[in-house]
Order: sequence, then structure tokens, then C-alpha cells
Amino acid sequence: MPELPEVEVIRRGIAPYIEGRRIISATVRNAALRWPVPTDLEQKLNGFLITKVSRRAKYLLLDSGECTLIVHLGMSGSLRLMPASERNLPGKHDHVDLVLDNGTVLRFRDPRRFGAILWETGDVMRHPLLAKLGPEPLTETFTANLLYNETRGRSVSIKQLLMNSSIVAGVGNIYANEALFSAGINPGTAAGRIGLGRYRKLVQAIKHTLNLAIEAGGSSLRDFVNSEGNPGYFQQQYMVYGRTGQPCRTCGTPIVQIRQGQRSSFYCSRCQK
Repeated sequence: MPELPEVEVIRRGIAPYIEGRRIISATVRNAALRWPVPTDLEQKLNGFLITKVSRRAKYLLLDSGECTLIVHLGMSGSLRLMPASERNLPGKHDHVDLVLDNGTVLRFRDPRRFGAILWETGDVMRHPLLAKLGPEPLTETFTANLLYNETRGRSVSIKQLLMNSSIVAGVGNIYANEALFSAGINPGTAAGRIGLGRYRKLVQAIKHTLNLAIEAGGSSLRDFVNSEGNPGYFQQQYMVYGRTGQPCRTCGTPIVQIRQGQRSSFYCSRCQK
């Protein structure tokens, strides 16, 4: 599933080409996504001026100033830019096309159809999918003090807490594993037992890990490609994720895999305490 770095890579890839452009037509070939595409979306988007492309957690926001198109990539979705000449050659999983006034087409592709394209008028941050999200991990509002205060008296594991989008928005499973290794924290440690000093290391590790992943174009485990159809390469730098039984790159101890909630966690029993 695309996580924050992958979504940010796509945002950066499409923003220079679509900001300031007007949508002159839209085609919805399949409205049966995770949530149904609005039945009148083609009409709503006719003449829609994209003033800004932003991201909130794992959601892409195409904003006109008064209305917003919310795009969620789900497990296998992607947004790709292509010339209008290729518009008449859609594939089986190419569900939505947005044709811009410069002839460029922004195409939403989603083989598993767990993604979404939604419409919101007014303040998009009041949308139910966005309203309860915690701070963005790459902003100054995400601090060690915030995590420390949020976790006092909590017995939930630190890994599961990082997956709680109301605490921090969009870290995701892969990068939670990698950041915890970088900070030297065992994923099973109770969040309430971690002190402020260790939270300073963890916050720094989360920001550093996410930025490295963005620079590497994200991770491509299955379906992820950027707006040009190219995969990411951060998976080549994984320290623990998906490396069960392989030697730790730091100390040589075999990487352990455990189940936490409904997700797999990976860690080094020697490096992470």
C-alpha cells in the first residue's frame, strides 16, 4: 500500500504540471471504487481550476479554492501524466481521466479498486476522512513533547501507536518499522514507558526515514509507480522491514518478525531495546 513517501512523490511529480491548469473534461469509466465516485463528478470537474496540489497524510488534494478533489491511492492506485494522444488507449484498470487545458491527461489507475476519488465543497479538512487526523510527521508540529504527552499512561505498543493516524498522520507500517530501528526502540515496548529523550530520537528518526524514502522515490513492493510510471527504490535501503531471518546490517543478529495487530513488525533484538 502506498504510504506517505509514495503519495508525496506523486504529489511532487504532478504538481508542476497541473497547478494552474483547468480541467476541460473528465471521464469516469468505473465508479465502483472503495467509495463510489460521485455520479455527477464529470459535470463538477468541467472547468475546474487546479490552484494547488497538496497532501494530508496519504490523501492527495486537488484544490480550486472553493472545492477539492480528494484522491486516495488505496493498495494499488496511481496517478500518471500522459499526452492526450494516449487518452483513447485506456487499460482495464484505468478508471478516471482528467483532461487539462494544455492537452495533458491525469489518469487514475487502480487494479484492486481500493482507492477513492471524492468531492468536497468548503473546508476540505472537515471531511470525515481528514478531520480527526493527527499532525503531519514532517512538520514542526510533530514533536517529541507531543508524543511524550500523548503516551503517558498508555500500554499500547509504540509500533501500534505510530500506526494510529489520530496521533501522527500517515507514517505507515514500513516506515514505522524502519524508524524504530533507527531510534533503537523495540516495536513491542509500551508507549507509556518511553521517556522524553528516546522520543526525541524517535521523532528525528521518523522524519529522517520519511525524507530518505521520498528522496529514493518511495518503496515499490508490488504496484507503486510514480507519475511517470517508474518504481521507487527505498526498499533497497531497508534495515529491518521484510528481512526476517537475515542478519542485521549493524550487528549481524537475525531479524525477527512478529505480529502486532494485523500487521507484521520486524526488528533486531540486539539493537532495539
